[in-house]
Amino acid sequence: MGEFEIAAVAPIGPGYCFSRFHTFDEEQVRAFALAAGDENPLHHDVEFARGTRFGGLIASGTHTASLLMGLTASHFAQKGTVLGINFSVDLLRPVLASETVSIEWHVTSIAARSRGGCVLELQGSMKGADDRTSVLAHGTVLFTPD
Repeated sequence: MGEFEIAAVAPIGPGYCFSRFHTFDEEQVRAFALAAGDENPLHHDVEFARGTRFGGLIASGTHTASLLMGLTASHFAQKGTVLGINFSVDLLRPVLASETVSIEWHVTSIAARSRGGCVLELQGSMKGADDRTSVLAHGTVLFTPD
């Protein structure tokens, strides 16, 4: 199957892309880490984090991964029903608590399923303003258009 036609929207198939920007701040980084049960001082203690090679607070890996996964859910939910099947992430470099990042996904393949749905394979990334990749991701979602 090459692409999946969505009414009044570009076809979803290999090469289909979507993205958004996200700006982190210290309060958000602390709150997310606490909610995730991550007590690493790199996400909470400014003085401690300043003394490390990072020079300040950094976002937790669970935070960056969640933003990547959340974008797939938010994007496809506007077009139908979506269910995440599998996600994997590679944390390549830290994301600073004051950084603005680009979160982007590309559909790499599509396979038909019963009941009008399809399985989408996705490649994602989170990049800083310097265009360096901080997080790479692979995702698989079950998508059924409206």
